[in-house]
Amino acid sequence: MKQTVRVGTYLLASITLVIFLGCGGGDSGETESGAPSGEVPAFEVDPDWPTIPNGWVLGLVASVAVDSRDHVWVLHRPGSLGPEEASMAAPAVLEFDPEGNYVQGWGGPNPEYHWPQSEHGIYVDHNDYVWVGGNGREDQVLKFTMAGELVMEIGRPGESQGNLDTQNLGRPADVWVHPPTNELFVADGYGNRRVIVYDADTGEFKRMWGAFGDEVTAGLEGDPAWALEQEGSGPPHFSQPVHAAKVSDDGLVYVSDRGGKRVQVFTLEGEYVSQVFIGRECLAPECGNGTTAASTAFSSDPEQRFLYVGNRSQARVMVLERETLEILYWFGQWGSAPGDFGTLHHMDVDSRGNLYVTEVTPLEPVNRRVQKFTFTGMMPRPTM
Repeated sequence: MKQTVRVGTYLLASITLVIFLGCGGGDSGETESGAPSGEVPAFEVDPDWPTIPNGWVLGLVASVAVDSRDHVWVLHRPGSLGPEEASMAAPAVLEFDPEGNYVQGWGGPNPEYHWPQSEHGIYVDHNDYVWVGGNGREDQVLKFTMAGELVMEIGRPGESQGNLDTQNLGRPADVWVHPPTNELFVADGYGNRRVIVYDADTGEFKRMWGAFGDEVTAGLEGDPAWALEQEGSGPPHFSQPVHAAKVSDDGLVYVSDRGGKRVQVFTLEGEYVSQVFIGRECLAPECGNGTTAASTAFSSDPEQRFLYVGNRSQARVMVLERETLEILYWFGQWGSAPGDFGTLHHMDVDSRGNLYVTEVTPLEPVNRRVQKFTFTGMMPRPTM
């Protein structure tokens, strides 16, 4: 049975950066585990993180991933820089230690393989392999060692035959590897509308599904009237782009249906569990391009009690109770100051609960950055 979690519209305009301050905890190692039911995670933006060396500049910062050592991997788009900055572009893939010090960089066009035309998603799995995907017209998914040596390609550039093609991808947005099964979950969502699963070692196709766990169809028809609707269960299919797919430790798959303004939850086999709408009242052009749920991340406590959702067009990070999908509060606003957001894109969390958020804002404000929000402890849930 299809279950929809309905949430109201919260007016929290007064809650901005001030919610992060004076919450205690700092870098004491305190986690969200065992917090009273009425408390929520608090964060403080670190405006000095990371340190970019060599006078390098970043293009649009597409994605971020944290590895098992709490090193942070950043993927940006050097090709998005103008002629005056292109010569100062940092490598496409950057690794930083927890303090934000530069460790190494690599990536970019290579004669031995097809580097993405448009860098989009990065992920570091439990075996320390680095996965990179792109949403350009001919992009697929690449698997690298941490040193940047190619291990495997999934899909062939420019050969996708559409939504039913299991051997090729259509502009994939993001990936996630689930350690117990060693399966690669791909949000194949700019050219196609599906979640597709492969063996992370061999690249063998396993399964795929669409919205509500339904069978994938060949059709990629447009989304006319539903985008203006604010009631009902939403479109019967994923809406481009399907922007991220992440798997919790208890084996639930959280899919960011950005165009559908929702996060849908599935079992590992693709059985639909529930969904939550994010900023359903956000309509273009008054509210950006009208898409919202760009990415998710899990809190670092053993139960992964909280789910963070990046709300693209409303420039907010939403904090949800993961089990119920209830929206507890949100923070952020449109802007370029520390703690503000432009076009919010991808997110990840380290073992200490710190949250990392990327932005791909090409116009004013021009935010080409990854921001670190330090987890400072628990605080009473803000009144809404």
